[in-house]
Amino acid sequence: MNKPLMAKATAVWLVDNTTISFKQIADFCGLHELEVQGIADGDVAAGVKGFDPIANNQLDQIEIDRAEKNPLHKMKLKFNAAAVGEEKRRGPRYTPLSKRQDRPNSILWLVKFHPELSDGQISKLVGTTKPTIQSIRERTHWNIANMQPIDPVALGLCKQSELDAAVQKAAAKKAEEGVVMSDDERRKLVSTEQSLSADPEPRIPTAISGLETFTLSDPRGDEEEESNEPILDADSFFNLPDTSDDEDDDEDTDRKD
Repeated sequence: MNKPLMAKATAVWLVDNTTISFKQIADFCGLHELEVQGIADGDVAAGVKGFDPIANNQLDQIEIDRAEKNPLHKMKLKFNAAAVGEEKRRGPRYTPLSKRQDRPNSILWLVKFHPELSDGQISKLVGTTKPTIQSIRERTHWNIANMQPIDPVALGLCKQSELDAAVQKAAAKKAEEGVVMSDDERRKLVSTEQSLSADPEPRIPTAISGLETFTLSDPRGDEEEESNEPILDADSFFNLPDTSDDEDDDEDTDRKD
């Protein structure tokens, strides 16, 4: 439900000029009932000037009369055609000054862990410009050596639901283009809670990839047992002369002498 402009000032005016219950004022202004009671006691919004919702075309006198007669009646904000579409945020997201120094770190995190996100999506999530994102992608940013990837949700730059919605949208666009996602990219599509609770899948190190079928058994063992090829030894390789004949010749020569 839409809320009136200057909610506290409107509540101050309703407390001072009507007999509407605190709960009705709280529901209309988007405040807590105890906060409205604090306004009536003078503990909250001290010195705030009341803002007349009737004179400012936000509320009809008929709604106030109905609320005073029926404590259960909920007042409705007067329809203003000029305010249609004003709730939609325009331009880049506003980032507080205290968090702007961490914005490049969040961009580096998004570029590293969610490369499927476009520059426009990252710009909307953390409130930055496309040249900055491009410089971080190409690692030409002036402070790239000192940057560390930090989750933008942890920094408070965006909500987890907004990040999940952007990733889902990027995945759907990728599927329409016919690009096959890897297991790592598909795993990023689940929420943070689901990804943390999932069991890790066993993986084979890349250094021994392809050796999972390696065995020490020789498939030619049976054939070699049946073959009649001679067994080669060291003497057959070096062709050493037979020394027994030389020894016999020496003995015969000694006898003749």
